[in-house]
Amino acid sequence: MDNLANDTRDLKLDDNNVPIGPAPPPAGADLSTMFPGLPAGYKVNTGMTLEETIADLNKHPLFMTELDDAEENEELAALQSLAYDGTPLENGLNFKEQGNECFKAKKWADAKEFYGKGVQILQAEEFRRSKGIKKKVQKQQEVAMRSEEEQKAFEEREKKRLAENDGSGVVKEDEKTATKEEYEEVEDDPEETQKERTLLEQLYVNRAACHLELKNYRSCTLDCAAALRLNPKNVKAFYRSAKALLAVNKIVESDDACARGLEIDSSNAALQQLAKEIIAKNETVTAHKKAEEKRAADARRKEVLMKAALEARNIKTRSTGKPPDMEDAHVQLVPDPLDPQSSLSVPTMLLYPADYESDFIKAFNETESLEQHFGYVFPLPWDRENKYTANNVECYVETVSGGLAKVGKKVSLLKVLSSGNVEIVDDLLKIFVVPKGKAEGWVKDWKEKKLGRK
Repeated sequence: MDNLANDTRDLKLDDNNVPIGPAPPPAGADLSTMFPGLPAGYKVNTGMTLEETIADLNKHPLFMTELDDAEENEELAALQSLAYDGTPLENGLNFKEQGNECFKAKKWADAKEFYGKGVQILQAEEFRRSKGIKKKVQKQQEVAMRSEEEQKAFEEREKKRLAENDGSGVVKEDEKTATKEEYEEVEDDPEETQKERTLLEQLYVNRAACHLELKNYRSCTLDCAAALRLNPKNVKAFYRSAKALLAVNKIVESDDACARGLEIDSSNAALQQLAKEIIAKNETVTAHKKAEEKRAADARRKEVLMKAALEARNIKTRSTGKPPDMEDAHVQLVPDPLDPQSSLSVPTMLLYPADYESDFIKAFNETESLEQHFGYVFPLPWDRENKYTANNVECYVETVSGGLAKVGKKVSLLKVLSSGNVEIVDDLLKIFVVPKGKAEGWVKDWKEKKLGRK
């Protein structure tokens, strides 16, 4: 490695970032002589370009970045064969049994995982068959363990190879041949293939049951669809698919799946009960939809009637985009918002600017006057001097132009609002209530402040 470090330090670049120094070694050169410090097992193969080296590494399962279906890879096949002992059918059955045990114990998530492992194994077999790839099995004569003499001979060969330290990094041709000879390609047994597909179908519907319990409704329908591709007459798949679709209010799709299941087995009690549930759910959803449509229609009608009522009364309104929090209080027609003959009700704020206090009248009817409301508003709990009485206050509203208009205490609200000089802002009318002794000074201050703002 010291030589490599020295070469690195000696490397220089010109102004165009072009390396100055020794040219790279020609293709086919013995690169191992450039790196004498490397372990023997890591020496670079001679006679290979960089692209060829990368391609060679890509054939090894540990360095693969993609699978090539057209090329056989003995190393990958051997690695995959170590995943589970036994045939795909045996392994699939084993996972199904473990999943069934968990399902009985209501361990839905665990059962789902076991069924899923079985699905993966048998899916791989389906994929292999779809690509026309034959099954590889170990030859019976090679399955038995090596004899003691053969094992010793093998170990001696390995010791000798390591001692020679040829640095090739690849398995010798005679060893490759021995590895290949352990496996042979065979045709799929039609009976076993059918058993595998039947088991895969069962695993799909069982996993769908787990998804249903876990409320993974989309995954449930996907597994049911996979099962139905294998067997279009699987009643359980139709049932569980219909249940999942019903849970997400897909009534039409649920009804279709249930109907298809009943076509296959009209006496199926579970499907018959589900059909009743679909009908009941449909009635509930339909009633809810009609109620929503009626609410929307009523809201539109209220809006139209309100607009017409305000225009008929010559009442002006304005919105600032920042309405106050008044809970459910708003300008409305009472007692029936859908009846054009109803009267107008306006939320009103009574402001006492001389004492920085206020009162809120939630529903001030257009036929009522201030004097009527003063009857229960006065006396004010904080008015120890008894300054606020119906006969001792003056009332004002702000005009559209920003001025003040005096309001008669016996005048109806409709008369005040229909003058065209007053507006309701953000569904709220503000009325200033001032003691008579302070009214003149307060009005003067108001005008001065308005002029100051201009």
